[in-house]
Amino acid sequence: MRVVSGMRPTGKLHLGHYIGVLKNWKNLQESYDSFFFVADWHALSTKYDEGLDLKELSVELVKEWIACGVDPNKATLFIQSAVKEHAELYLVFNMITPVSWLERNPTYKDAMTQPEYKKKNNAGFLTYPVLQTADIVIYDADLVPIGEDQKPHLEIAREIVRHFHYIYKTEIFKEPQELLTEVARLPGLDGRKMSKSYNNAIYLDETSDEIWSKVRKAKTDPARIKKTDPGHPEVCTVFDYHKAFSNKEEVKEIESACKAGSIGCVECKKRCAANIENIVAPIRERKAKLKNDEILDIIKEGNKRAKSIASKKMEEVNRVIF
Repeated sequence: MRVVSGMRPTGKLHLGHYIGVLKNWKNLQESYDSFFFVADWHALSTKYDEGLDLKELSVELVKEWIACGVDPNKATLFIQSAVKEHAELYLVFNMITPVSWLERNPTYKDAMTQPEYKKKNNAGFLTYPVLQTADIVIYDADLVPIGEDQKPHLEIAREIVRHFHYIYKTEIFKEPQELLTEVARLPGLDGRKMSKSYNNAIYLDETSDEIWSKVRKAKTDPARIKKTDPGHPEVCTVFDYHKAFSNKEEVKEIESACKAGSIGCVECKKRCAANIENIVAPIRERKAKLKNDEILDIIKEGNKRAKSIASKKMEEVNRVIF
């Protein structure tokens, strides 16, 4: 069975990407015919005016994927914009998709309540679920790994497929099904959503000193003043990181010691930083060894395989329409 998933090239990856996406991709590539793509056109839907160097960012993104364990010998890694058939199918689907379907998309509705999105309100952002649909069904994807909150996006994709089949009295696309994954969500070090703009993330190429500098300033239980004060791990951001990066025994020990007031926040943070370093160090070292020419060759091969499949699907589509 085939799995398709993508990621936008908007900057360096952080621990949230590793926990939420890349660990899952590593597992999927072992059991599925996996297609993982750099969604550079999708980046333009919200960041078209930010002057991003999408070529450089795309190479860096694939480099970080591989450093995290995504294997180009097990998965097809490619660039969305290198396979022009995505855009061709996107155009076709745009012709048949009612605007009302897109306006009821929860992500779009939520975004339109935020000034920065409402100010732009560009057609590309409204129709990005149509491009997502093309990304998925052009490869006859059986499954799409998503979290529970992304189910409405995939339902739009299925509606578009069914609408196409109804109009042209044929069935040439698979209706993609969700592969629900329990997405582990890390908060930022300050307790807010993890975001580059908040400067509250730990990136996958940071040094041990940089990691400690950030963890040292992380938000903890505000009610705990002295080391001997009983703590409340459930409201401590550092404990969220322990749950993600420390082993189960240590998590239990930290939780018990915090509640008993027998471990101070500094010691707790030092142990947390050390466990994060154990995860990041191998990624950082593998990334440093990867050369751009090597990554470009991998992308070239992935683009070639993706295009060979996408072009055949578009031939089917065009035979039906014209």
